[in-house]
Amino acid sequence: MAKIAPVKGTRDFYPDRMAIRNWIVEGWRSTSLRNGFVEYDGPIFEYLQLYTQKSGDEIAGQLFSFTDRGGRDLAIRPEITPTLARMVNQQINSLPRPIKWFSVPRLCRAERPQKGRLREFFQWNIDIIGSDSILADAECIYTAVDYLRSIGLTSNDVVVKISSRAMLAELLKDIGFAEDQLDTIYALLDKRLKIPAETFAEMTKEKIPDQTLRDKLMKLFSSSFNNLISSVIKAPDNILKPIKDLEKLFDYLNLMGIKDYYEFDINIVRGLAYYTGAVYEIFDRKQPLRALCGGGRYDNLLEGLGGPQIPATGFGLGDVVLEIMLQERGLLKTAVGQVDVFIINAGVELYDKAIEITCQLREKGFTAVFSYKHGANVGKQLKQASEQNARCAVILGSETQTQNEITLKNLANGNQQKINLSKFLTQPGNYL
Repeated sequence: MAKIAPVKGTRDFYPDRMAIRNWIVEGWRSTSLRNGFVEYDGPIFEYLQLYTQKSGDEIAGQLFSFTDRGGRDLAIRPEITPTLARMVNQQINSLPRPIKWFSVPRLCRAERPQKGRLREFFQWNIDIIGSDSILADAECIYTAVDYLRSIGLTSNDVVVKISSRAMLAELLKDIGFAEDQLDTIYALLDKRLKIPAETFAEMTKEKIPDQTLRDKLMKLFSSSFNNLISSVIKAPDNILKPIKDLEKLFDYLNLMGIKDYYEFDINIVRGLAYYTGAVYEIFDRKQPLRALCGGGRYDNLLEGLGGPQIPATGFGLGDVVLEIMLQERGLLKTAVGQVDVFIINAGVELYDKAIEITCQLREKGFTAVFSYKHGANVGKQLKQASEQNARCAVILGSETQTQNEITLKNLANGNQQKINLSKFLTQPGNYL
């Protein structure tokens, strides 16, 4: 019978890979908690309508959907923000605001697997609901940078590229685009940094037949932030306000101490239809086409899913690209299943004693193991201890030991010492 391979675009988490995944997720959790967010989760599948109603055509085309035995159209979640909106809508009157929640969901998207993009992945989601202050956007961006700094990524490694969907909408209308054209333009521009220039030029001609409009669009997308500010000093409020909001966002980020981590980039529009204000993506500076994270303000999503109009902002950061980047920079410093101590017996008559000491150490909170093989010599047991990544070995029954004495060996440097067994078991933390 032929072996069954894993489904393309998924991963098997053997212990060494599981250790990396746990290290990444634990970092996400600790960063979330120290920034004042609390954890939530939702079901792995939802009604299909939850995604098709407000997420736009791009996400709808990336769904694993099915019809259950009751005839209900369902989909495995490709993102968790719609689930968050649904959950908040259900208890909106009892939740204190602002709502600061985070989640680490397992997500699935039916797309072509490639480097940095799989069909199944984990994603860190940070959201603040119930505040229309630009400070909430700043805190989300700061939280993402806080995590990246904590794992060793500096401003030379990553950059947060920031723009505004609200600003872009007003500027596009100002140069001649109609309201019903905006979603098409957003989807087009979202691909600009991700595909070859010639391909983008062909797509632009197809979507925008008017040469004058195309020229105006490309001129707009070569603008710096300072040029935008100087060009709209006398502009109406509908154009001026979102630009001033961005200026305030940058002031907050400077105050938070992450000035070197961000820059304005009008090309950032985000592909999903529900974004309404500031938007951003975090990129690898050394490979500028590779995004680690994306997010922004989505003030209409809860209302669009049957709830009240409540402001919201947040981001998602996936584990796949992050792991590749950390691997390339040598920053995956995890130990796989590290054991505190391996108990070794130098004779079959000490086998039961080894089991007894192992369990006593476990009761005190230490990771302790022993060999299942009766009569294995000390050398083979030391080899097994090394294979299990043990930090120390306790050797029972060595010829040089006195009664009620053990030999404690540091397996990293080879140093060893003789210790009274009773004293060791009373305060093992003094020696391990």
